[in-house]
Amino acid sequence: MFEVRVAGVGDVAGIAGVWAVASPHLVKTAAGLEAELRTRTSRVVLVAVEDGSVVGYGNVYLPAADEHEPQVRLSVHVVPAHRGRGIGSALATAIVDRAVAAGAARLLTVVDESGQSKEFATRRGFTIGRELSHARADLAELPAPATVPDDLRLTTFEELDPRAVWAATAAVVAGDPSGLSDAPEYEEWVVSDWNHPDLRRDLSIALLDQDQIVSFVTTAADAERKVIWSNLTGTIPAYRGHGLAKVVKSHALSRARDAGFTDAFTGNDADNQPMLAVNRWLGYQKAASAWTATRSV
Repeated sequence: MFEVRVAGVGDVAGIAGVWAVASPHLVKTAAGLEAELRTRTSRVVLVAVEDGSVVGYGNVYLPAADEHEPQVRLSVHVVPAHRGRGIGSALATAIVDRAVAAGAARLLTVVDESGQSKEFATRRGFTIGRELSHARADLAELPAPATVPDDLRLTTFEELDPRAVWAATAAVVAGDPSGLSDAPEYEEWVVSDWNHPDLRRDLSIALLDQDQIVSFVTTAADAERKVIWSNLTGTIPAYRGHGLAKVVKSHALSRARDAGFTDAFTGNDADNQPMLAVNRWLGYQKAASAWTATRSV
């Protein structure tokens, strides 16, 4: 018989195992998950445990107390061998209850492309929305990096003030049509994102106009698997339309290849044609699809 409870740091290896099955293209190391559990105060993480093993996972990002009619992001994953036994239903009920108690007006989640996952969501009142495209690139086959514009300077996150990176992140997340990108308050962001064990600042690239970050890509990496994941590629609104995302992402991937990584994964809204064009130029090929799903409370 399984039990649903709040996750603890002793569960991180099991949670990483669930993620590896549910979303193998993501970078989710045990060290990174442990740091998230210890530092991300605006999130509740639950696990389903049976015979000492984590067989399911759920999480909800809590809104700020003063946020008006917030949309709250949540997720539920169950190891395939344990599906069909009510584990997903128990996790979903518990996670939705947490979101409602926190004041959510709408719920947002992501389901994979299988009919089973979509049906699980629609039975619970969710409406399937936008398609997300997940893609893989072989780093050995990269084109030469795009040329850096003469009036801009390329650098890594290692050389940047974290507050400047946070400000640039906050400036671009609202433009993500999927609604999945976010930027918590600076103090929490520093602890949970900037100091995240999976973040590779040396492989995260920015373009500067004097001292202002105008375009950037944030790179998470799993050295054991030799894979990277581009968490967020963004250009601030005033500098869009000049191919800057192509510059930062191509240099980031080249650095990752030179550091010994072999595979790059990324995800995009399937209607984000400019970014999809950049990815095609870089050699990304579609690996899977997922879908957003929303529900009013």
